[in-house]
Amino acid sequence: MSRNKRILLGMSGGTDSSVAALLLQQQGYEVTGMTFRSYDAISKACMEKETGCCSVDSIFEAKRLAKDLGFDHTILDVRDYFDKTIINNFVNEYMSGLTPNPCVLCNKTVKWGKMIEEADKLGCDFLATGHYAQIYHENGRYFLRKGVDETKDQSYFLWTLTQENLARTIFPLGKLTKPEVREIARKNNYEKIANKKESQEICFIPDDDYRRFLRDRIPDIDNNPGPGNFVDVNGKVLGKHRGFPFYTIGQRKGLEIAMGYPVYVLDINADTNTITLGEREQLLQSEVWIKDLNMMKYADVNEEREAICKIRYNNKGEECTVKQYGDKIKIVFNNPVSAVTPGQSAVIYEDNDIIAGGIIVK
Repeated sequence: MSRNKRILLGMSGGTDSSVAALLLQQQGYEVTGMTFRSYDAISKACMEKETGCCSVDSIFEAKRLAKDLGFDHTILDVRDYFDKTIINNFVNEYMSGLTPNPCVLCNKTVKWGKMIEEADKLGCDFLATGHYAQIYHENGRYFLRKGVDETKDQSYFLWTLTQENLARTIFPLGKLTKPEVREIARKNNYEKIANKKESQEICFIPDDDYRRFLRDRIPDIDNNPGPGNFVDVNGKVLGKHRGFPFYTIGQRKGLEIAMGYPVYVLDINADTNTITLGEREQLLQSEVWIKDLNMMKYADVNEEREAICKIRYNNKGEECTVKQYGDKIKIVFNNPVSAVTPGQSAVIYEDNDIIAGGIIVK
């Protein structure tokens, strides 16, 4: 192989990136490991111990593995940058009545943004992570394909990766299932790594309570914006809520209002601090627009095309037609979908391949 086989591997200390390190070495790559110190993962709600991929324990587990396997490892402190980009965006989106997806933004700006910078400094042609996704190259374009393990597929979170990002990235786990990955760790005598639990929460909210996090960041949030009105679709006042940032589209539990039948959050108006409630059927809609596009498999979709669209990570995908209009794409679903949430990502697939992704517009 004539190309440089030096590769920079993002390591979290977890099972997936650890097994990625094993596989890359077996494939002949000269691996350098790097772990981000992105957030001090201690909150008022979990003072006993840091948790998740940002914890000191996980960072030093990555360093121990690198030492054991005989390759260099560095810790990159991006806490200030992470705070200014990911956390500030997270807070600002909620304070604008939107529901952000910080993992998507982090992949674009922090993980790949900083990894490419470090790879260039270290003379590495390639980057790698332990994500469950595949990269293909056809007709002069790079694009993502779902990971073989559909229960672990992470392509949805990676739709922002550019052509340059994809050209330099390798996903060693893309064709493996999670049980196979754990078995590789066991066969290489890393039983502790094989049995590691998975982290599901947002890394900077280890207790999974975003409302508590907003209160920590904005101490006056209970007074500003403070309580507002619940209204129905006709504007009739139904009751009081605690403040619009504490609610999300489709929410039913925790509304603290008795209507005699189930009601859901249909709309959030940050300008007036009002939240519209309605019945489940009123959450349904047949079309959505997305902005901030990133095109993958095709350079554009100026001609109407049948596709599958995921409007959230745990969504199985909905049949639809898509067509691009300038810097936006219109998605029309074959069957109405529920709780389309502005600020979240919509990712468009052709079979298992990503055509494009974007941010849902209100």
